[in-house]
Amino acid sequence: MKEPISRIDPTELTLSDKLVYINRVTKVVKGGKRLSFSALSVTGDGDGHVGIGVGKANSVPEAINKAGAIARKSLLKVPLAGTTIPYEIRVKFGAAKVLLKPAAPGTGIIAGGSIRAVVEAAGIKDILTKSLGSSNRINTAKATMLALSQLKEPKEELARRKAAPKVEEEVVGG
Repeated sequence: MKEPISRIDPTELTLSDKLVYINRVTKVVKGGKRLSFSALSVTGDGDGHVGIGVGKANSVPEAINKAGAIARKSLLKVPLAGTTIPYEIRVKFGAAKVLLKPAAPGTGIIAGGSIRAVVEAAGIKDILTKSLGSSNRINTAKATMLALSQLKEPKEELARRKAAPKVEEEVVGG
């Protein structure tokens, strides 16, 4: 049974937006080509809250505003262990695979592209990352968000495991 995800109120946080990627897309119609834009934006407070959004519109500013609004709606809390993440995690989203590894203090953010933007917005200062598979910026950002959402607070997880009832195994034939 999964716990319901608690919504994070963006009005209580001081969020900063970062535009990661703008893509011009065309649709071929009878009269020629119809242009539109898609934008990938990351928002975070630098203290464990981060969200991403993809906005699509006929003009760049509209797409950016939509992406920012969607990013503020999709905020999640990232468990931090000091200035890094509690443990290593690998996640796959589509063809984009992401590896996030905790790093010693002073290492800095060893990441590129959309992984760096998401990790910086979350407030992680020391981390080692590797992007495998697809280099699609949107899917890489979504894979990073998925990885950060799957991280659990080690103390809470330990308490949950200790509280879980033990299942006794039956010995068949003997």
